[in-house]
Amino acid sequence: MAPSVLQNGGFILGLMGAAALIAATAMNRWCVKDRQGEVVTSVYTYKGLWQDCETASSGLTECRPLYGILGFSGAFQAVRALMIVGVVLAVLGAVISLFSLKCLKMNNMEDTTKAKMSLTAGIMFVVAGVCGIAGASIYANQIVSSFRMSTYNNYGEGMMQGGMGMGGGMGGGMGGMQTYTFGPALFVAWIGGGVVLIGGILKSLAFREMVKDDKPSYPGVVYKPQTRTKTDHDDHHSESGKKAQNYV
Repeated sequence: MAPSVLQNGGFILGLMGAAALIAATAMNRWCVKDRQGEVVTSVYTYKGLWQDCETASSGLTECRPLYGILGFSGAFQAVRALMIVGVVLAVLGAVISLFSLKCLKMNNMEDTTKAKMSLTAGIMFVVAGVCGIAGASIYANQIVSSFRMSTYNNYGEGMMQGGMGMGGGMGGGMGGMQTYTFGPALFVAWIGGGVVLIGGILKSLAFREMVKDDKPSYPGVVYKPQTRTKTDHDDHHSESGKKAQNYV
């Protein structure tokens, strides 16, 4: 495949993935309140990396910023750090990838320099994609653990109330712990990380093709011995005869 096709494809995918990672990091819907089994929902709660929001049935939305660093768990801080690193690397990779395109002519820039820039952008894209996927996966794991724990606690409370003749054996347990499920920001982060990762692989393949094209090629030389004709053979014999007569 031509290096220009790999370069352009990697640049476009990296740019799209960077935009998706930025959008996912800024979104407030990393986890949303699970409304399964609820007939009437007066308050809809959703959380993000920077704000916790609640939307009332009247349409009024209130968000509380998440200030501070020490007041949150290590996993939550790790997700924040991974997403920030992923966004920074993706943006830097997109800028470097733009200047490394072969279709972009720059003064006194050799193809070997563009190939190295393409490889650098590809490595940045790969690391950014891994950071985005890892951050979303860690957050999703926390949601799953919290969901299982809250479901187990609510089920236990419902069984206790059912045994006492209160609650009618509703295992869901109204008034128990709130449960949360995956929000759209998680899927945006996963998709964005995967797209950036693919873009980085394409940029790395473009570097390989560019280096292959820049290698000097030396044409092979075939040695072909000179053929002797019959006249040359007769001349050789005549010259040998003259030398023999002169010797005598």
